[in-house]
Amino acid sequence: MTVITNGVNERISKGQHIASMVLGIISIMSSFFWYITLPAGVLAVVLGSKTSGASGFGKAGLVTGTIGLSLFTFFYFTMITFILLDRAS
Repeated sequence: MTVITNGVNERISKGQHIASMVLGIISIMSSFFWYITLPAGVLAVVLGSKTSGASGFGKAGLVTGTIGLSLFTFFYFTMITFILLDRAS
């Protein structure tokens, strides 16, 4: 697929759009496992932001990657809070 921006042809691969969405879904599904969620979520956001204007898949990857990273952050801060509260009592 070729997108013309400011008179310059830019080749945007469809694989990046789909990869962004798939990585975002993986980051949501594996929110408890930091070693899967962090790379998948960051890659989904990066690929999604590069390709979000050209396809709905890019936007979906950006959104799902952000949700996955947000869930990861929430779960780990909650876990740390419970551990600290347990040690205090």
